[in-house]
Amino acid sequence: MRYTSKIPQLVKVRQSDAGLDIFASEDCLIPSKSRATIRTSLCVEIPFGYAGLIWSRSGLAVNYGIEVGAGCIDSEYRGEVLVLLYNHGDTDYLVKKGDRVAQLLTIPIALGEYAKVESLTDTDRGESGFGSSGL
Repeated sequence: MRYTSKIPQLVKVRQSDAGLDIFASEDCLIPSKSRATIRTSLCVEIPFGYAGLIWSRSGLAVNYGIEVGAGCIDSEYRGEVLVLLYNHGDTDYLVKKGDRVAQLLTIPIALGEYAKVESLTDTDRGESGFGSSGL
């Protein structure tokens, strides 16, 4: 994968890490129970047949209630990667330039065709959704 950035980007702490850290390129305050779009100055070139997924960093989610919203980068997109962060916490959260705000996972995707049909095949699960396998 190729990328450009004005600040150090896409860092792996360990070789086995699935995600690469994405950094904020400017300060931004996220009010409690609100959201903000964080600039990164990062542009990526995701290979054809792959997608870049932007995921929350577990430490921010657990310790501060900061989680990523949106976050699928198509292989033909070449603009700046912006990160939508939700602050589910009870206090405002200040993102500082250089903070790790999210992580990028690059995964293979199926580029198959979809066909409209009259019905779908039956399965044991059927239409059972949330909680169908127990809590």
